[in-house]
Amino acid sequence: MASSSHSQQSNPKSASSLEEIRATRLQKVEKLQQAGMNPFAYRWEVTHQAQSLQQQYVELENGEEVDVEVSVAGRITARRVFGKLAFFTLQDETGTIQLYLDKKRITEGMSEVENAFNILKKQTDTGDILGVKGTIKRTEKGELSVNVSEYGILTKSLLPLPDKWHGLTDKQKRYRQRYVDLIVNPTVRETFRKRAKIIAAIRRYLEENDFLEIETPVLQAEAGGADARPFVTYHNTLEMDLYLRIATELHLKRLVVGGFERVFELGRIFRNEGVSTRHNPEFTSIEIYQAYADYYDMMTLTEEIFTCAANEVLGSLMLHYQGETIDLNPPWKRATMKQLVKEKTGIDFNQFQEFSEAKQAVEQAGIEVSEDCDSIGKLLYEVFEEKVEETLIQPTFVLDFPQEISPLAKPHRSQPGLVERFELFIAGREMANSFSELTDPIDQRERLELQAAKKAAGDLQAHNVDEDFLTALEYGLPPTGGLGIGIDRVVMLLTDSPSIRDVIAFPLLKDSAKVSEHGEH
Repeated sequence: MASSSHSQQSNPKSASSLEEIRATRLQKVEKLQQAGMNPFAYRWEVTHQAQSLQQQYVELENGEEVDVEVSVAGRITARRVFGKLAFFTLQDETGTIQLYLDKKRITEGMSEVENAFNILKKQTDTGDILGVKGTIKRTEKGELSVNVSEYGILTKSLLPLPDKWHGLTDKQKRYRQRYVDLIVNPTVRETFRKRAKIIAAIRRYLEENDFLEIETPVLQAEAGGADARPFVTYHNTLEMDLYLRIATELHLKRLVVGGFERVFELGRIFRNEGVSTRHNPEFTSIEIYQAYADYYDMMTLTEEIFTCAANEVLGSLMLHYQGETIDLNPPWKRATMKQLVKEKTGIDFNQFQEFSEAKQAVEQAGIEVSEDCDSIGKLLYEVFEEKVEETLIQPTFVLDFPQEISPLAKPHRSQPGLVERFELFIAGREMANSFSELTDPIDQRERLELQAAKKAAGDLQAHNVDEDFLTALEYGLPPTGGLGIGIDRVVMLLTDSPSIRDVIAFPLLKDSAKVSEHGEH
């Protein structure tokens, strides 16, 4: 009668049943050791992977066998045992292949191991990591298989995989136990392969265009380069508070002052803020700075980076994201924030001279104004966030931001009160941010002092004046274009992932005990 590991796996599994399964598997560990087999091996010589074998022998006829020995290793994901014959499914990083296990052949191939076939039949489970050697055959039913002559139990799994019929569907468990998620969900593994390819393609593109990657400090005496609340830590020997960086901007600009004309850094950023489908306190960004360039040059660079990444993982500039078809073929739409607000709401911010009249027009349009909004520029931005952002599905460069919310950008060369800044929006979310960088140290000091005053008044996202950065500017920062891109959001877009947690291998999550008590947010 056939036996199957699925009989051990009820759904859902209680803590007691998991402990029972673990105890049974520990007994199997002891039996393997008693039989002279090490259930936690040191190595296995692998000559082939599942996908390459599937491709190499795609034309092998049913019932045909090739007398070439192969050696593969991977995890057992399914078992079927029929007396003197068994069929296992073996999964490695590239895919799956069937193992054809014949008692006679294995007994002959492993004559020094008593009851080699029975050990395989009785002491293995789904989840175990197995190494096998044998020849390639296609069964009469058409399944490409390794006809096993020799095997080794490389790692005995003590805990069962999720039930094959239900899978690992609980999202919180998937994020908390990503290792299990990767085992049982091939599409998740593919997402992280694509992430690696996207990052490699972006780096390769920049290096081919003479940009140099230079690492900047993660621990900083002054947080800066963005409006964000930092994480604070303490250095015992130096006896000083330090901040985890919220941006790489200020140090990369120092490098431009020092003579590097094209620099970037791709790495982790930390912000002590809320979590959502678009935000994780620890995330990956790239910041790029090019001397003698402005924000128009950065628009072209942005288009080239995105199209390079899309071609790398999709082979196309047309993609589907959460039911929307998005066209990445450049050139992308360019429109000022004021133009877009007027298109969507009918409110023309060019006509306002006083904050009171602008506020009245906004409230008459049924748009709520926040209590701390105290200028026309901030009001413009609030209306944009509420009424325009989520409507920008196709790639759109939103140009010319209010100066009040852009303390590091150069004043617009022809529009008073605005700065030369753009944000790129795709699928209703911000993907990139860019400035014609502020190079005037006097203007920069005034803006940073305004930020410091806000911090002193209790604004947790504002920061102190970075005197060393201002000193660097006084030595002279050439005209510079700067660009920041959220790598996680790029990966979300190019893998059709709805949440940032789907593209970060190990996202930060609330303590599981607190989740049980209060629920996950």
